[in-house]
Amino acid sequence: MATDVTVRRARADDAEAVAALRRTVFPYKVMSAEMLRHAITSEHPGEERLALVAERTDRIVGWGKAGLNVWTSASGHSSLAVFVHPDHRGDGIGSTLCTRLHQHLRDAGAQRVQVFALQDSGEFARHRGYEPTRTMHYAGVRLEDLPPGPTPPAGVELHTYAEVDPRSVYAAEMLAASDEPGDAPLDSMDYDQWLTDFWNDPAIDRNLSVAAVSGDEVLSFTIAETDGDRLWSAFSGTVPPQRGRGLSKLVKSASLHRAHANGVVSAYTSNDDRNGPMLAVNDWLGYRRVATELGLARDL
Repeated sequence: MATDVTVRRARADDAEAVAALRRTVFPYKVMSAEMLRHAITSEHPGEERLALVAERTDRIVGWGKAGLNVWTSASGHSSLAVFVHPDHRGDGIGSTLCTRLHQHLRDAGAQRVQVFALQDSGEFARHRGYEPTRTMHYAGVRLEDLPPGPTPPAGVELHTYAEVDPRSVYAAEMLAASDEPGDAPLDSMDYDQWLTDFWNDPAIDRNLSVAAVSGDEVLSFTIAETDGDRLWSAFSGTVPPQRGRGLSKLVKSASLHRAHANGVVSAYTSNDDRNGPMLAVNDWLGYRRVATELGLARDL
């Protein structure tokens, strides 16, 4: 690594600079400085999270984060993320961040680590022992171009997350996530952990996140995160017995129309290549692909 670059632990006051760097590297991803501040300063017990920044002449030019996956019953699973400003690549910054984070994960007891990489960065990951396991597509839509929303079926009402019982949302999210494509199942999260890690996440806009409800049961939902005039659809799902009724299309359309009415200009989302039903919903809404990333994993 170049001698004028310093790698250190991230601090809360790095959030604005890291958010700006992230927008440069990934313009199709949405994460506010507030959310990054939360990611730097909060940690779930057992996660063993480490967040690093790389500085050059007092400017943050690289970011890295790693931790154990505490949301799964599969032991030893972990994740790692690294990105470097395009003008500062080739100086060993990414390699240094990866080396430190890999060692941290080994020390924490991780056995397997997952990363995502743009297709032109795949060789960087493969050189470090990673092998492709999945493909993730990113897409965006201008909200002024949305089609009219569908009408709720009989007995189904639309409510925002600000209006629903969080326990009903938790039950629906866990059911919908049970067969979500991924390298490790999301099957080991109790209600209190979910409250901390998801419901109380400062990124979530509860007035734009929408649930389809019948009685006291949440049947389908979409979670919206916002940063200024941009929205990120973080997770949309329908409980298995209710699939095939168009509920995911219903809640996501309602969320995006609400967002448009509240000054949001564009929305982005990601989908695993294997998630055909949600890809079809996004196509109907007018989303167009803006990037593809490879999911890769390696044993430590």
